[in-house]
Amino acid sequence: MNLSQKIRNVVLRELRIWARRPIYLLGSVFVMAFCTIFYLSFLRDGVPSDLPIAVVDMDRSSVSRNFSRQLGATQLGKVIPYEDYSSARRDLQGGRITAVCLIPEGFARDIQSQRQPTCSFYVNGLYFLGGSLAWKDLLTMVNLTAGAVQREVLRMKGVPESRIGGLLRPVDIDVHQIGNATMNYGANLANMMIPGMLQMVIIIILIYSLGAEMKYGTGRHLLQVTEHDIFAAVAGKMTVYTLLFTMIGWSIEMILYKWMHFPLAGRLWEMLLACFLLVIASESVAVLIVGCVPVCRFALSIGALYSVLGLSLTGFTLPVVVMPRALQGLSMMYPLRHYYDLYVQAGIFGSGFGAWYPQVVILLLFCLLPFAVMPRLAHAYTYLDYERN
Repeated sequence: MNLSQKIRNVVLRELRIWARRPIYLLGSVFVMAFCTIFYLSFLRDGVPSDLPIAVVDMDRSSVSRNFSRQLGATQLGKVIPYEDYSSARRDLQGGRITAVCLIPEGFARDIQSQRQPTCSFYVNGLYFLGGSLAWKDLLTMVNLTAGAVQREVLRMKGVPESRIGGLLRPVDIDVHQIGNATMNYGANLANMMIPGMLQMVIIIILIYSLGAEMKYGTGRHLLQVTEHDIFAAVAGKMTVYTLLFTMIGWSIEMILYKWMHFPLAGRLWEMLLACFLLVIASESVAVLIVGCVPVCRFALSIGALYSVLGLSLTGFTLPVVVMPRALQGLSMMYPLRHYYDLYVQAGIFGSGFGAWYPQVVILLLFCLLPFAVMPRLAHAYTYLDYERN
């Protein structure tokens, strides 16, 4: 029996296992469908809006009321008036509002007298995204209010309109948001969180598939199907899951860049290639883990821990270059890290093959990992080295 026939026998055997145990399809197709819908609907508007911001107006002047109205007119903020600071503080600590703006008594009088009043902000830093956006909204509104006051003062002093802009803002800023001009938070998160969840699902499902052969005592039967060829056994299982997860990954890529129209400077086939490489690299890591630790429950725990840490070490939230040296080296052990580098070069900058081919080489090198544990995995399948208790 040649190698292709052995792999075919394993593929048919795996499909029969799927028919008897729907957990494989539920844990892959259903989980990824849920994650995709969740992340794409969570920030479907692009950026958070109507963040509840409490305003405690102790001045009650026309200037302070105008400040509150302008703050409520922004996209991010939704002003909720409070009579006193104590009640606003309770709601801030309870998580019902994201920030408190305290306008002191004499706010308008001090502005008109140029005595620099103090406007206090209290931001709930536990909600990082909401707190930072509320802080940005409040700070922008205060700067605009200060600029409006200075403009009126300059007008009363007879300064020409042509000079007022230069005095208020001597240096003009020309901002270019590369790769995401609209600052769509959904595009920032979904482009990495969904592939990150795909990597996690691939590793956990394949570890369980390989470990279940020892858990249920069917490892010898698997080797009999392939005439004790462990390479054919692993290749057959990886063939089935490669097809499954590649179809899932490509469907996600099509949804992101064709249906949701997320920014893509490069070509779609580059991201499809990146997704395929992520799939086979993640499968290789799963084989390595179960080969090193041929006990299903332990291998699953290690695979879950490895996958979760990969979301933090990828570099899309905190750049790898600012991480400690040890973590920078550790991040190279994750396929998702190299998928992200490939996405940056191909998807954001559209740099072409010359810029992202190193990531292709590294992801392909991950495919060599299973060969290091083939003898140990064959020994575990043959002698059923598994503690069943």
